[in-house]
Amino acid sequence: MPKLKTHSGAAKRFKKTGTGKIKRGHAYKRHILTSKGTKRKRQLDKDVMLDKADVPKIKRMIPY
Repeated sequence: MPKLKTHSGAAKRFKKTGTGKIKRGHAYKRHILTSKGTKRKRQLDKDVMLDKADVPKIKRMIPY
């Protein structure tokens, strides 16, 4: 069986946890931050788990 290549774009955006779940960051934290509240910006800093519907596609992209 040949080795699988990791999708480099997905590898930069997603990380696997020890239990095999997939973690992602939030969008909307790059610019125009003055109009966003402090609480909102702080909560966008936290990583969250990927939605169940997207997991199979991303797991294929980052097999290792």
